[in-house]
Amino acid sequence: MHVEIIGVTSFVQGDGGSEALLEYAGRACYRSVPRGNPSKFLKSRISEGHESIIEHTSITFDIRGISRACSHQLVRHRIASYSQESQRYVDMVSPEFVVPPSVAENAQALAVWEKLMSQVTEAYHQLRGYGVWKEDARFVLPNATTTRIIVTMNFRSLRHFFSVRCDKAAQWEIRALALELLRQVHALAPAVFGDLYERFIAEG
Repeated sequence: MHVEIIGVTSFVQGDGGSEALLEYAGRACYRSVPRGNPSKFLKSRISEGHESIIEHTSITFDIRGISRACSHQLVRHRIASYSQESQRYVDMVSPEFVVPPSVAENAQALAVWEKLMSQVTEAYHQLRGYGVWKEDARFVLPNATTTRIIVTMNFRSLRHFFSVRCDKAAQWEIRALALELLRQVHALAPAVFGDLYERFIAEG
């Protein structure tokens, strides 16, 4: 799994920081002016449940190496924008697969897994060799097949995503992804995500 932040909403006034933009938007509700400390203002508003103001900043991630099973969970989250690698147009001649830990840690299970993945890959190659279109040959590929997806969410949607997917009850892969996203966005906007970082990462 690889996660990279490739875009963040910028603020053309002041220092251009995303938290400064959110403070500016939030203070419009109260007809007050920024005081140079967006962190304190944002923490107070979030603790009060006034989260609509943090919708004004969005962040874009380039996520690679997650399984299709994981991406199917991810795209259920709205409001967000998604651009996913297409198995209809990309020739999957050398597919990669995400191996669940419960399989990887069991030698017998792993042997079964590797045999099946080899058969799947060979079946795909044969179908393509017979002239079957990529969009039809992909039907043999399992949910374990890796994918790439560009994701944009506003900060409010991200907070909801983290509250649901960072929880220990979440499926292991989407939880691992959520925790990595949280680590990265916390560095950019600690006032917005600090409470969630403390809850799910700092406190374990």
